[in-house]
Amino acid sequence: MTIREIITIPDPRLKIKAKKITSFDKDLHLLIDDMIETMREAPGVGLAAPQLGISQKIFVAEFGDETDEEVEPKVYIFVNPEITERSDDLMMGIEGCLSVPDYVGDVERHLAVTVKAQNKHGKNFKIKAEGWLARIFQHEIDHLHGVLFPDVAEKLYDITEMADEDLEDIV
Repeated sequence: MTIREIITIPDPRLKIKAKKITSFDKDLHLLIDDMIETMREAPGVGLAAPQLGISQKIFVAEFGDETDEEVEPKVYIFVNPEITERSDDLMMGIEGCLSVPDYVGDVERHLAVTVKAQNKHGKNFKIKAEGWLARIFQHEIDHLHGVLFPDVAEKLYDITEMADEDLEDIV
């Protein structure tokens, strides 16, 4: 496994719509392993292939139980993901991104989503997510469409210009 370079704005590759994956081979499995290792090293809770300069529809995420810190976080692997259902209820929350360093922003997301995708072997699955997990999935799927959180944020904060006590109020 290899830690890969995460590209950042204004790299134009971040704005390209990713291509569907059709080959579920050892190269894809290696990419997935590298993405998980890179995400953890960064550290982050999600990473999409376009953030590595790879125009493919794949993202990984790692998230634990918000109410029980002793539960090990679960790793999610989504190949060719698509949101099939969205709740009517929306939730405002603060988001950051490994490809947009030094900024966070207020982003409104659906409270719940259903995502259909394929696993690393090409098998179809569907998952329903709520709360922060739904937010992570929506954020990463946006990457696959060339959308970054500042494109949809209601307000951005430059965290390099903020005092520590002000940061505590927003993150």
